[in-house]
Amino acid sequence: MYEQTFPHKRYKLTYQFLEKHISKSEAILDLGVENPFTKILKDNGFSVENTKGEDLDTNTTTIKNSEATVVTAFEIFEHLLSPFTVLQDIKADKLVISVPLRLWFSTAYRSKIDTWDRHYHEFEDWQLDWLLEKTGWKIIDRQKWTNPTKKIGIRPILRWFTPRYYIIYAERV
Repeated sequence: MYEQTFPHKRYKLTYQFLEKHISKSEAILDLGVENPFTKILKDNGFSVENTKGEDLDTNTTTIKNSEATVVTAFEIFEHLLSPFTVLQDIKADKLVISVPLRLWFSTAYRSKIDTWDRHYHEFEDWQLDWLLEKTGWKIIDRQKWTNPTKKIGIRPILRWFTPRYYIIYAERV
Protein backbone atom coordinates (compact mmCIF):
# COMPACT_ATOMS: atom_id res chain seq x y z
CA MET A 1 0.00 0.00 0.00
CA TYR A 2 1.30 3.44 -0.88
CA GLU A 3 1.66 6.31 1.59
CA GLN A 4 -1.23 8.76 1.17
CA THR A 5 -0.18 12.39 0.83
CA PHE A 6 -2.38 15.19 2.10
CA PRO A 7 -2.42 18.90 1.22
CA HIS A 8 -3.11 19.91 4.85
CA LYS A 9 -2.16 18.58 8.28
CA ARG A 10 -5.82 18.55 9.33
CA TYR A 11 -6.73 16.36 6.32
CA LYS A 12 -4.11 13.81 7.35
CA LEU A 13 -5.18 13.74 10.99
CA THR A 14 -8.88 13.69 10.10
CA TYR A 15 -8.33 10.81 7.68
CA GLN A 16 -6.36 8.81 10.25
CA PHE A 17 -9.05 9.38 12.89
CA LEU A 18 -11.85 8.38 10.50
CA GLU A 19 -9.98 5.29 9.32
CA LYS A 20 -9.48 4.24 12.96
CA HIS A 21 -13.24 4.18 13.63
CA ILE A 22 -15.11 3.73 10.35
CA SER A 23 -14.99 0.73 8.02
CA LYS A 24 -14.71 1.39 4.29
CA SER A 25 -17.75 -0.86 3.82
CA GLU A 26 -20.01 1.61 5.68
CA ALA A 27 -22.05 4.25 3.83
CA ILE A 28 -21.17 7.82 4.85
CA LEU A 29 -23.31 10.93 4.58
CA ASP A 30 -20.93 13.89 4.72
CA LEU A 31 -22.61 17.15 5.68
CA GLY A 32 -21.60 19.86 3.26
CA VAL A 33 -21.00 19.89 -0.47
CA GLU A 34 -18.42 17.71 -2.18
CA ASN A 35 -14.94 19.07 -1.48
CA PRO A 36 -11.25 18.10 -1.75
CA PHE A 37 -11.47 15.93 1.38
CA THR A 38 -14.46 14.06 -0.08
CA LYS A 39 -12.27 13.19 -3.07
CA ILE A 40 -9.53 11.87 -0.75
CA LEU A 41 -12.07 9.65 1.01
CA LYS A 42 -13.51 8.31 -2.25
CA ASP A 43 -10.05 7.77 -3.75
CA ASN A 44 -9.21 5.64 -0.70
CA GLY A 45 -12.26 3.40 -0.93
CA PHE A 46 -14.80 5.11 1.33
CA SER A 47 -18.41 5.29 0.14
CA VAL A 48 -19.40 8.95 0.58
CA GLU A 49 -22.49 10.93 -0.36
CA ASN A 50 -22.63 14.66 0.35
CA THR A 51 -25.50 16.98 1.11
CA LYS A 52 -26.28 19.28 -1.81
CA GLY A 53 -25.67 22.74 -0.38
CA GLU A 54 -29.07 23.16 1.23
CA ASP A 55 -29.26 25.32 4.36
CA LEU A 56 -29.08 22.66 7.07
CA ASP A 57 -30.46 25.10 9.66
CA THR A 58 -33.81 25.08 7.88
CA ASN A 59 -33.76 21.92 5.74
CA THR A 60 -32.62 18.56 7.12
CA THR A 61 -34.54 16.45 4.59
CA THR A 62 -31.38 14.85 3.15
CA ILE A 63 -30.23 13.93 6.65
CA LYS A 64 -33.64 12.50 7.63
CA ASN A 65 -33.91 10.47 4.39
CA SER A 66 -30.34 9.15 4.35
CA GLU A 67 -29.74 5.41 4.72
CA ALA A 68 -26.07 6.01 5.64
CA THR A 69 -24.78 4.28 8.76
CA VAL A 70 -22.26 7.07 9.42
CA VAL A 71 -22.60 10.85 9.30
CA THR A 72 -19.52 13.05 9.08
CA ALA A 73 -19.33 16.80 9.55
CA PHE A 74 -15.86 18.24 8.98
CA GLU A 75 -15.75 21.92 9.89
CA ILE A 76 -19.48 22.41 9.23
CA PHE A 77 -21.10 22.86 12.65
CA GLU A 78 -19.42 26.21 13.32
CA HIS A 79 -21.38 27.64 10.36
CA LEU A 80 -24.78 26.49 11.63
CA LEU A 81 -27.07 28.52 13.86
CA SER A 82 -28.69 25.34 15.16
CA PRO A 83 -26.49 22.24 15.11
CA PHE A 84 -28.86 20.84 17.78
CA THR A 85 -31.59 20.23 15.17
CA VAL A 86 -29.16 18.61 12.73
CA LEU A 87 -27.83 16.24 15.41
CA GLN A 88 -31.35 15.24 16.46
CA ASP A 89 -32.38 14.46 12.87
CA ILE A 90 -29.50 12.06 12.15
CA LYS A 91 -30.69 8.45 11.83
CA ALA A 92 -27.22 6.91 11.51
CA ASP A 93 -25.68 5.22 14.55
CA LYS A 94 -22.17 6.65 14.10
CA LEU A 95 -20.95 10.21 13.91
CA VAL A 96 -17.58 11.83 13.24
CA ILE A 97 -17.41 15.61 13.72
CA SER A 98 -14.50 18.03 13.62
CA VAL A 99 -14.76 21.68 14.57
CA PRO A 100 -12.35 24.56 15.01
CA LEU A 101 -11.96 25.36 18.68
CA ARG A 102 -12.55 28.81 20.10
CA LEU A 103 -9.21 30.50 20.65
CA TRP A 104 -8.98 32.92 23.57
CA PHE A 105 -6.52 35.09 21.64
CA SER A 106 -8.47 35.32 18.37
CA THR A 107 -12.02 36.26 17.45
CA ALA A 108 -14.35 33.99 15.47
CA TYR A 109 -13.58 33.79 11.74
CA ARG A 110 -15.69 36.00 9.48
CA SER A 111 -15.10 36.40 5.77
CA LYS A 112 -15.78 39.93 4.61
CA ILE A 113 -16.67 38.81 1.06
CA ASP A 114 -18.40 35.44 1.45
CA THR A 115 -21.59 35.50 3.55
CA TRP A 116 -21.51 31.69 4.04
CA ASP A 117 -17.87 31.50 5.13
CA ARG A 118 -18.44 32.74 8.66
CA HIS A 119 -18.32 31.01 12.02
CA TYR A 120 -21.44 31.43 14.10
CA HIS A 121 -20.03 29.04 16.72
CA GLU A 122 -16.44 28.37 17.62
CA PHE A 123 -16.79 25.73 20.27
CA GLU A 124 -14.89 25.01 23.41
CA ASP A 125 -14.52 21.24 23.70
CA TRP A 126 -16.99 20.99 26.60
CA GLN A 127 -19.65 22.82 24.57
CA LEU A 128 -19.53 20.32 21.71
CA ASP A 129 -19.45 17.44 24.21
CA TRP A 130 -22.55 18.81 25.95
CA LEU A 131 -24.37 19.38 22.64
CA LEU A 132 -23.73 15.76 21.66
CA GLU A 133 -24.87 14.47 25.04
CA LYS A 134 -28.10 16.51 24.88
CA THR A 135 -28.89 15.13 21.40
CA GLY A 136 -28.42 11.47 22.30
CA TRP A 137 -24.79 10.76 21.36
CA LYS A 138 -22.07 9.10 23.42
CA ILE A 139 -18.50 10.18 22.66
CA ILE A 140 -16.27 7.15 22.17
CA ASP A 141 -13.04 8.90 21.14
CA ARG A 142 -11.72 12.43 20.75
CA GLN A 143 -8.58 14.17 19.62
CA LYS A 144 -7.25 17.74 19.36
CA TRP A 145 -4.47 19.20 17.30
CA THR A 146 -2.73 22.50 16.71
CA ASN A 147 -2.57 24.53 13.51
CA PRO A 148 0.77 26.35 13.49
CA THR A 149 1.49 29.02 10.90
CA LYS A 150 4.78 30.27 9.54
CA LYS A 151 3.98 33.88 10.42
CA ILE A 152 5.74 35.99 13.04
CA GLY A 153 3.99 37.36 16.11
CA ILE A 154 2.39 36.45 19.44
CA ARG A 155 -0.68 34.74 17.93
CA PRO A 156 1.36 32.59 15.51
CA ILE A 157 3.55 31.46 18.44
CA LEU A 158 0.43 30.59 20.48
CA ARG A 159 -0.88 28.50 17.56
CA TRP A 160 2.13 26.16 17.93
CA PHE A 161 0.84 24.79 21.25
CA THR A 162 -2.84 25.82 21.50
CA PRO A 163 -5.17 23.22 19.97
CA ARG A 164 -7.22 24.60 17.08
CA TYR A 165 -9.17 21.54 15.91
CA TYR A 166 -11.28 19.06 17.85
CA ILE A 167 -12.56 15.80 16.39
CA ILE A 168 -14.89 13.28 17.99
CA TYR A 169 -16.25 9.85 17.19
CA ALA A 170 -19.66 9.24 18.78
CA GLU A 171 -22.34 6.59 18.69
CA ARG A 172 -26.08 6.95 19.15
CA VAL A 173 -27.15 6.11 22.71
